[in-house]
Amino acid sequence: MTGPGGPDLRPHPDPPPFLLEAVPHPAPCTLAVSIHASHLSGTIAHVSNTEYVRWIDRAAELHGDAAGLSRAALLEKGVMWFVARHEIDYRAEAHAGDELVVATWVERIARVKAWRSTLVVRPSDETVVCTASTLWVLVDLARRRPIRIPATMVGALDPRMRPGTTNPCEVTT
Repeated sequence: MTGPGGPDLRPHPDPPPFLLEAVPHPAPCTLAVSIHASHLSGTIAHVSNTEYVRWIDRAAELHGDAAGLSRAALLEKGVMWFVARHEIDYRAEAHAGDELVVATWVERIARVKAWRSTLVVRPSDETVVCTASTLWVLVDLARRRPIRIPATMVGALDPRMRPGTTNPCEVTT
């Protein structure tokens, strides 16, 4: 997905140490975003709340892509992740010109649900800008009902199941 100022989220190969210390997961998916005018609210010159929701969704999508679970691949299988709940805490403002890092990881997977956490930070001053927790449900598209998450999908989404993974948002070929 590309905004007027260029690609929004891109892999961040070298996350700042303070970020890794703040994340309770050994291998979060880390992405960078450069804030430009199109990210800002039309009322106040800070990042719009809707941008954070978009980044949370896009980070999950990119993590899925890197794990071999792109939305196109899921559609071919007749399933898709649906958001059941977002809980977002806005902790600091971000402005045009800021460079942010978005980290996301799967906290837990159980039956039909996956709990994903997201942390948005500004490395320049080591500020936590936003934290989020999202509950995702895997849905059978034909029946529009939740279905059990296959073990192969669990292993792909949780890098703790894949030794040696350093940034699960890096697409390997």
